Amino acid sequence: MSHVLDDNKQQQVLALGRLGWSLRRIEQATAVRRETASAYLKAAGISVRERGGRPREWPPNPATTPAVSTDPEPSKPAISGEVSTDSGGPKPATTAAVSTDLAVAPRPGRAPSASACEPYREIIAEALARGRNAVAIWQDLVDDHGFPARYASVRRFVVALRGRAPAAARVVITTAPGEEGQVDYGEGPMVRDPQTQKYRRTRLFVLTLGCSRKSVRLLVWRSSAQIWAELHERAFRRLGGTVRVIVLDNLKEGVLTPDIYDPALNPLYRDVLAHYGVVALPCRIGDPDRKGKVEAGVGHAQKTPLRGLRFEGLEEAQTYLDRWETRWADTRIHGTTKRQVAVMFAEEQPALGPLPLEPFRYYRYGERTVHLDGCVEVEAAYYGAPPGWIGQRVQVQWNDLHVRLLAPKTGQLLREHLRAPRGWHRLHDDDRPARTPSSTVALLGRAKTAGAHISAVCEYIHQHDGASGVRRMLGVLALAKKHGPAVVDEAAKAALDLGVPTYRFLRRYLERRLPAPLTLRQVDPLIRQLTLYRDLIDRKTGDPA
Repeated sequence: MSHVLDDNKQQQVLALGRLGWSLRRIEQATAVRRETASAYLKAAGISVRERGGRPREWPPNPATTPAVSTDPEPSKPAISGEVSTDSGGPKPATTAAVSTDLAVAPRPGRAPSASACEPYREIIAEALARGRNAVAIWQDLVDDHGFPARYASVRRFVVALRGRAPAAARVVITTAPGEEGQVDYGEGPMVRDPQTQKYRRTRLFVLTLGCSRKSVRLLVWRSSAQIWAELHERAFRRLGGTVRVIVLDNLKEGVLTPDIYDPALNPLYRDVLAHYGVVALPCRIGDPDRKGKVEAGVGHAQKTPLRGLRFEGLEEAQTYLDRWETRWADTRIHGTTKRQVAVMFAEEQPALGPLPLEPFRYYRYGERTVHLDGCVEVEAAYYGAPPGWIGQRVQVQWNDLHVRLLAPKTGQLLREHLRAPRGWHRLHDDDRPARTPSSTVALLGRAKTAGAHISAVCEYIHQHDGASGVRRMLGVLALAKKHGPAVVDEAAKAALDLGVPTYRFLRRYLERRLPAPLTLRQVDPLIRQLTLYRDLIDRKTGDPA
């Protein structure tokens, strides 16, 4: 060996080698170079740990190594039961008993056997490169390759390849069965978009019960207030009941104005939860630990079944996620409760609230300003508000059947109307003026003088549209002035017979029945042609015979 160590250093190196320390660690502890320490360990017959923690086996019989052998002739090993015949009589170090003891003496330290994961090293390394954790790798090995060993074997193998990350401590919040559920969004897997045919990131919705840790995971393409509420409904249906409190963060689909004491909830989300008898409890801003159970559920799904995978369709991805939920997530032993999730959910399910008989009827909502005519506009139709709201903002909710006007501060119902076609007005009977203005009375008098059917059309417009129909009555009288009272009265009779006594029908009816007048651009070429024709006739008649 290149360096000679004193007895103290030699004993330190040999002792650390027997403890299974690596050469690098021995060098850091004793300041002895690895090459020197390796030579002393070889000479003592101690296994040397190589890079990666694997011991390197030296010759199987260290007692016969030339550096430590006590045999008189290395080329002639001692035979069991035989004593050396060298001069001076038998030596204690060369007796058969001593030679046998050295041959079978147990080595210091332990040489572990190869891991059960060694045949799958390439598969595990490739999965680690895609970001999958030890649980996901073990589940894939069991499902796809029939892996016989347990999860602990994969965990040790992954820790040896990647290293161990320290776990942070968290406070555990205990809730009663059926009391609380936590909801959150996360990033879903990459799924091929059917429209663009490109892979696109989806959104992962997770609802986790606070007592049993049972989770419902759903995938969607995008999010909105209605989609957020529909996901809650689907989760409640899958669980077979509702909880009393939903804990969420302050995303816009659920909370419009964050406030720990009096948050402003999204109206649609609030009404959906009220339909199911659930109360929303938003967290403090920047406090994800309050809903740590669903945060763990989102991270579990992202790291274990979905990490590094791509799907050709959203249904395929949801099917894979549901299969993993049933096969692995529900059958696992939870780290905090030390019980199986499916067993705990079976105990919690009877405590869930009942589901309503009918699903929630969704609507759209927004804010509108009441115009000078006392109406708000919704999809090109107009709906009357109570007196005194002109110029103010009101909340509007509408679906395919009804339109509701609500007070912005109290949420009180102001007016409810049936949906109207585009351009129509809906007014409540209480909002119509008690007395007809004198100008409107004069306008109705002019309609009577124009014709009986014209007067009937104007009366109908006044009764159904009120003050907003004054301009349409002026349009009817303008048509009578343009085309003549007789023609317009005939068109008004046709409108009454068909049940559509409106200004728009009269205008279109007259445009189709009457020929359009010639414009100046159309008349000029005709005049020039007639002039040329008259000059030609004059020339012919003026020539001598």
